[in-house]
Amino acid sequence: MTTTTTTNPPIDTLRDGALKATIWRNFGDHGTFYSVELSRTYMQGEAYRDSHSFSGTEPLQVARLAQLAYDRIAELREADKLEAASVDPEEARRGS
Repeated sequence: MTTTTTTNPPIDTLRDGALKATIWRNFGDHGTFYSVELSRTYMQGEAYRDSHSFSGTEPLQVARLAQLAYDRIAELREADKLEAASVDPEEARRGS
């Protein structure tokens, strides 16, 4: 028996230095929803790792990334609505 696993890649990743906000699109019983993972990338040996703890100097950067992720998700939701209504997002922005 062969098991096939499909991966759900992130829809977007926002960065500020070693910090990142990874945005995921998910599909559930009530439609599409988004989630955000905040992390700090560091190097251990020759491999990159992610941590979910932040130093005392990073909370403002994390807050800024969270705000940017919130804004990006709002854009994605709007694009989802336009797509569901079969409206081209570029045409809608131009007012056509």
